[in-house]
Amino acid sequence: MNANYALPRWADLVLLPAVCLLVALLAAAGVVAMVGQDPVEVISVLVQGAFGSQRGISYTLYYATTFIFTGLAVAVAFHGGLFNIGGEGQAILGGLGTGLMALWLSHALPAWMMLPLMVLSGALFGAAWAAVPAYLQAYRGSHVVITTIMFNFIASSLLVYLLVNHLRPAGSMSVESAAFAASAKLPGMHEALAAIGIEWDASPLNMSLILALLASAGVYLFLWRTRAGYRLRAVGSSQSAAEYAGINVRHQIVIAMAISGALAGMVGMNEIAGVNGKLLLEFVSGAGFTGIAVALMGRNHPVGIIFASVLFGALFQGGAEVAFEVSGFSREMVVMLQGFIVLFSGAMVYVIAPMLAWVLSKFVKSGVQHG
Repeated sequence: MNANYALPRWADLVLLPAVCLLVALLAAAGVVAMVGQDPVEVISVLVQGAFGSQRGISYTLYYATTFIFTGLAVAVAFHGGLFNIGGEGQAILGGLGTGLMALWLSHALPAWMMLPLMVLSGALFGAAWAAVPAYLQAYRGSHVVITTIMFNFIASSLLVYLLVNHLRPAGSMSVESAAFAASAKLPGMHEALAAIGIEWDASPLNMSLILALLASAGVYLFLWRTRAGYRLRAVGSSQSAAEYAGINVRHQIVIAMAISGALAGMVGMNEIAGVNGKLLLEFVSGAGFTGIAVALMGRNHPVGIIFASVLFGALFQGGAEVAFEVSGFSREMVVMLQGFIVLFSGAMVYVIAPMLAWVLSKFVKSGVQHG
């Protein structure tokens, strides 16, 4: 089998992720059967829990919203030739910016002014946090993978320090800020749908889903429909060729990471403004790292990232239902299923892709000969 076969663009974006997902599910089903569970029952309960009711769909999309932001963050950095492991820390700092803006001005401003300011503040905090590792790589040679990992721990510690020592209300035992005023609360999706006459069950799903979809469209337009996006992708493809063409590689590294951090920083709009209404610990809960798997599964394309985010949202929501409904099936086994998907959409994709390309080439040749 020739490993030099190349997949068509449509197959790379659609067929390859679907095949990787199918292989991952088959592998997970085998493990589930080995431990004495019925794979068909487990998958049926998972799908029913994620998509079988209004509430299930809402929770799936609620989780997916956060993953869209972090997946886009990883993808933009990747197109600039960078592996951003710091989505977790950038989301924490973005949430901090969102929360500080709400604590500062939500009692004085109406919602139509407050909410855009919270989005902007979260994006700026996330961008600034990501720009530091970017500068260190571009101008000092410090690898962005190492520095972003360290910045995750710094961001987490900074949030703990500020909440415990400065933002927690006096006399409160809970490590969280005071509640925001009503103007800083992002409307729930059920409230927005009720306004147009559609009844929908109450859930954490909120209007940040629309913001995530707009961010996806913006990333697509930026990367593939602007000169700035072309320059960024050129640097990601070959820094030496881009530099020869007159592109400032150092600037593009900083720009790619700043945009990446801004996207991750918008997570706070979903978790803080949309659900909790206050700044608290652990609101990111690993979403920055899940974003890496989402970007890999979505082939670093906004459309693919949306579908991959829905898939991981379904695994989170449906997995909780499986752990509750199926006797003897633990939450850790759901994590195993997620691990298989990460494995087959990440490392194993380089094994599956040449095989799939070979099969497609044989199929095309057979069609031509019969034609």
